Amino acid sequence: MQAKMQWLQYPNQNNVVNVNNVRREASRLFRNKKKEYLNAKIEEVENNGKIKNSGGLFRSINYFNKGYQPRTVIVMDENDDWFADSYSILARWRNYFSQLLNYMGLMMLDRQTDRNTYIRTTSSFEVEMAIEKLKDTNHQELIKSQQN
Repeated sequence: MQAKMQWLQYPNQNNVVNVNNVRREASRLFRNKKKEYLNAKIEEVENNGKIKNSGGLFRSINYFNKGYQPRTVIVMDENDDWFADSYSILARWRNYFSQLLNYMGLMMLDRQTDRNTYIRTTSSFEVEMAIEKLKDTNHQELIKSQQN
């Protein structure tokens, strides 16, 4: 990061070479770490096979079927600043979800208020009339079906 910042501030040939060297070294380091990790996974598969741990064996094999999937541990905040430390990431997610859930809660409250304003109360007389109308309709349909 320092080499890149120096190159951005002073874009000369020495800084370009320095950035390229740092990138090569980082790539070599990541390649070696990945090889170590894969070798450990292969050893885990072999051990699970030897001790006849089928659950662990199939989990390990599924890992290889999915392939390598790197994780991103860098998050952007509201001000478009990037950060990678776990405390800041947790604080950002906490803030994001509290804003999201508060917004959803307000939307649900608005919907509930709207729903309550549109509900019309019905009298028992209206309910009885609707039931009688259904009975009459059903009775008339029954008579028509018997005539056919």
